[in-house]
Amino acid sequence: MIHVVGGGIAGLAAAYRLRQHGHDVHVFEASDDLGGLAATYETPGDRIESFYHHLSKSEETIVELADELGVGDRLEWLVGKNAYYVDGVVHPLDTPWEILAYPHLSIYDKFRLGMLTLGVDLRGGRPRFDSYESLEAYEDTPVREFIVEHTTEGVYDQFFEPLLDAKFGSRKEDVSAAWLLGRIKFRGERDLLRGEILGYFDGGFAPFIDALVEAVGRENVTTGARVTDLSLEDGAVSTLTVDTGAATETHDTEGVVVAAMPNVLEALCGYECDVDFQGAVCAVVTMDDSLTDTYWLNVAHDAPFGALIEHTNFVSPDRYGGKHLLYVASYVQEYDEDLWQASDDEIEELWLSHVEEMFPSFSRESVERFRLARNPRAAPVYERGYLEKVVPYDLREVADGLYYAGMASRAQYPERSLNGGIVAGFECADRIDARAPADEASSTDPRDPDRAVADGAGEK
Repeated sequence: MIHVVGGGIAGLAAAYRLRQHGHDVHVFEASDDLGGLAATYETPGDRIESFYHHLSKSEETIVELADELGVGDRLEWLVGKNAYYVDGVVHPLDTPWEILAYPHLSIYDKFRLGMLTLGVDLRGGRPRFDSYESLEAYEDTPVREFIVEHTTEGVYDQFFEPLLDAKFGSRKEDVSAAWLLGRIKFRGERDLLRGEILGYFDGGFAPFIDALVEAVGRENVTTGARVTDLSLEDGAVSTLTVDTGAATETHDTEGVVVAAMPNVLEALCGYECDVDFQGAVCAVVTMDDSLTDTYWLNVAHDAPFGALIEHTNFVSPDRYGGKHLLYVASYVQEYDEDLWQASDDEIEELWLSHVEEMFPSFSRESVERFRLARNPRAAPVYERGYLEKVVPYDLREVADGLYYAGMASRAQYPERSLNGGIVAGFECADRIDARAPADEASSTDPRDPDRAVADGAGEK
């Protein structure tokens, strides 16, 4: 029996792949919910994720998995309109003419920014098309230095710096240029006449998670079960201890995949990970009326949040009983920050007051519900030298039979995603199967057993 610690998307993906390979598997999830950051709230219609989610066209592995699970036909590719709030004005930034009309960059600034997003290096006045192929080449380059050298000071000051402030706050000077290049590649597909093309499931991500759980087998998943200890025998994992609330259980194991944050890995086996994480505070505001006509609104404004994401400008409000759903989101770099320490009621008052300030036509009377979610480790801080800190998939240096598929894995570089979680889960499962004796695993997987490795190499 292989055991998986964590019932988020990476843990479920690992369990699914192991089942494909013919292994017995069981997933233990400490909380009562499966899906990790893709956990959901109720609405008058479809469920909605407590933290905003969508897919980019580059996320191929999750699309393939959705097809395998029979929910691929529910995946819709929709237009996600983007805009920038500056000096009290919402500036759409989707079509070429909207970008040309943006008043806070010069024509030359826009040209250099456009070339960067297209992957064209204009340094020295000679266009080069292969400068950004290797993200690792920019792993130790500060993001500000990179932007100024590859575009202009104006592009950094007027476009990127407010975004970096919102994303990384006090840590922005530590961020690697590889993260920025990876993000540009990750979210690169656009319809020139309409905007960015993003994916979302009819019914949200809940049907996808449900299909994945069914494929693993609900009898092979236990929630409300916290793994508290791993025991080693002759340098290999031998048992794990699980606290179910009602009892403490010890299970013999042939291998363990830790698909959780690295602090869980450290608590279980002592492996120390140097990756720093940032927390996230995210509200879903249920409203009677729409706030804007934009999906993703970046905020270059003295506001206590970095973005306003109006989900029902991306997916029709008809799917949510006619209600309009707005995400308000902010990252936290230190847990002593006021935002992290504030109560839910204090954050609701603070955030809605700033929305009123930004949009005088907004009325609090239209707000039906304000639901707040917090996660202390929502995303890594992609600082310089990050690759030296990632946790290997196979942790035989700690114990034979121990694997890691959490957010500090290589699949989540240089941008974290649901797709990266699936790749990490597959990577661990394929490594386990490759090391298993021939009589312990069947060849039920119809795909190439090395497929996950190939998938992972091209995802990010």
